[in-house]
Amino acid sequence: MSCVHYKFSSKLNYDTVTFDGLHISLCDLKKQIMGRERLKATDCDLQITNAQTQEEYTDETVLIPKNSSVIVRRIPIGGVKTASKSYVISRTEPQSGTSKSIEDASSISLAQLTKVYILHIGNYLCHNVLL
Repeated sequence: MSCVHYKFSSKLNYDTVTFDGLHISLCDLKKQIMGRERLKATDCDLQITNAQTQEEYTDETVLIPKNSSVIVRRIPIGGVKTASKSYVISRTEPQSGTSKSIEDASSISLAQLTKVYILHIGNYLCHNVLL
């Protein structure tokens, strides 16, 4: 009997799936893991990543060698879409208590927006509260 060791990214310990042969297809590995973990294929899909190389297996027909270790994540059916949120700020007048205004702004990230907000709060405190 051959095996593949798997663990969910949120767990500490590995479990084992056993099979006959030198390899197991990604599709068969997912089915066995879902059966062992009592997951329904209609509820979620599994993202499988090689634990050593961090390579994500995406082709359902790829063969995973015996004695491999993989990391498993539950994902929504259809996969995870990465989306970068951005916000548009447009101010032509300076706010009271600030020395700079944000000109006609282009699209900026949430992190940049947070920095701008913190700078405005800092300027407000310096000019209005501490004086």
